[in-house]
Amino acid sequence: MSSDNAQSLTDGFHLVIDALKLNGIKTLYAVPGIPITDLLRMSQAEGLRVISFRHEQHAGYAASIAGFLTQKPGVCLTVSAPGFLNGLTALAHATTNCFPMILISGSSEREIVDLQQGDYEEMDQLAVAKPVCKAAFRVLHAQDIGIGVARAIRAACSGRPGGVYLDLPAKLFAQTMDAAAGAKSLVKVVDPAPAHIPAPESVARALSLLKSAKKPLIILGKGAAYAQADADIRAFVEKSGIPYLPMSMAKGLLPDTHPQSAGAARSTVLKDADVVMLIGARLNWLLSHGKGKTWGAPGTQTFIHVDIDPKEMDSNIGIAAPVVGDIASTVAAFLKAMGDSWPKAPAEWMALVRDKVEGNVAKMAPRLQNNNVPMDYHGALGVLKRIFKERPETILVNEGANTLDFARSIIDIYQPRKRLDVGTWGVMGIGMGYSIAAAIETGKPVVAVEGDSAFGFSGMEIETICRYKLPVCVVVFNNGGIYRGTDKNPTGGEDVATTVFVKDARYDKMMEAFGGVGVNATSPDELARAVNAAIDCGKPTLINAVIDEKAGTESGRIGNLNPQSVVGKKA
Repeated sequence: MSSDNAQSLTDGFHLVIDALKLNGIKTLYAVPGIPITDLLRMSQAEGLRVISFRHEQHAGYAASIAGFLTQKPGVCLTVSAPGFLNGLTALAHATTNCFPMILISGSSEREIVDLQQGDYEEMDQLAVAKPVCKAAFRVLHAQDIGIGVARAIRAACSGRPGGVYLDLPAKLFAQTMDAAAGAKSLVKVVDPAPAHIPAPESVARALSLLKSAKKPLIILGKGAAYAQADADIRAFVEKSGIPYLPMSMAKGLLPDTHPQSAGAARSTVLKDADVVMLIGARLNWLLSHGKGKTWGAPGTQTFIHVDIDPKEMDSNIGIAAPVVGDIASTVAAFLKAMGDSWPKAPAEWMALVRDKVEGNVAKMAPRLQNNNVPMDYHGALGVLKRIFKERPETILVNEGANTLDFARSIIDIYQPRKRLDVGTWGVMGIGMGYSIAAAIETGKPVVAVEGDSAFGFSGMEIETICRYKLPVCVVVFNNGGIYRGTDKNPTGGEDVATTVFVKDARYDKMMEAFGGVGVNATSPDELARAVNAAIDCGKPTLINAVIDEKAGTESGRIGNLNPQSVVGKKA
């Protein structure tokens, strides 16, 4: 509100804040600067929590995972042009991963941008954003702020969630209007993500196919975790008696140690299953597009696909039983239609899967018990596996190449939405942004397990972790390079190889520089003590976990995606 003789006026700053608060937004992830500095100051004064980052991309990643965890759009605010572009990667990431997120950026004035007259940080941001997000809107008049925010919220949450861009030119913030009229112009979004009830015939078709299967399989994706229909999903899986395979961010919907979990027999169940039901998962590259050597022979497998977007069906292969609906409503419909006497999956199939799981787990167990110095991935992750078993409420954030691949298969998760990782794109740099948002949105301790290369993308945000005194323990698996630290410059010149970092780097000293706790761990025993101490004390901690520089493989488990030159090589 203005003062003295203008008590009845409000302005764009306050209308934006009031619109966000009216719709239950409590936290803003941001980097201050022109033209949003005062907006953030006022937001904090009005009771919103403002988390200021060192780089917009990480503020955006924080907002994206906040959306995943809460089913409400995470909100990121950036300055114009360069700041907007920094946030755009996270916005595209949110859209690709189906996380509800709103990127709000200040921008230059339309009159100058449209005539290309060279304004401060001039850019047609709306046009740039449109191709990489679910929706994009621009507000030019104060009286439209309420509608603009409402449209952004509904677009982000409804149907398949995603990223939305909201463009607010600098001139908008100083616009004034009658306070009473301003209050009436605000919109509280009612039912932003309405249920999509599946057609009864699609439910019956899917269950009939599932019941007739000899070797059925359920695949749970991160969409199933996002749905927060945890009890019904578990009831459905257990009632069916069917083996299930969780994608990485669906781990914990049922404990990874559940007797129906096929996580340790992934290659077997994907190749041998005759009927596959996908719930919140897509047949993209992470599942080899539903074809090829990962799967059974063409024509031997039939797919049931549950998705809120009908366009997802038949995207790679034909879907015999498409079920279009939101996951919570669809799983509830499955349970109701199954009745009280649903037959369990064939015992021979379940026994085969259990034997494969138990055999692989037993084969891996000795490798996870080693106390080698320097550490290898198995010894270090074996320690973390035991810690997460003892502390199942702890959130795991995970990124890297080998660090991600090994951790995904070794560390068991016991509760929903306790594993957060790189998602559909496999993008690096999510670590610190995710960790900050996870700690803020849930209040739970966070352990971020990072490859040294992955950590480098967002490492400066450990200052943000220290500034807000968050219960985040960062474990950097330091083997001195990308994939490993042993590559050599083929020319023999002074420059190190392109994948090699500084030898014997001490990332723990970075955390100490900002007032946090730094630990250098050279053995699994030291790592165990340091992580347990960090979780117990709740102080920002960074553990430099020294990994054998020879440990690791090229590109982790997706080395086949890294093209190799054959020129000059002998056949």
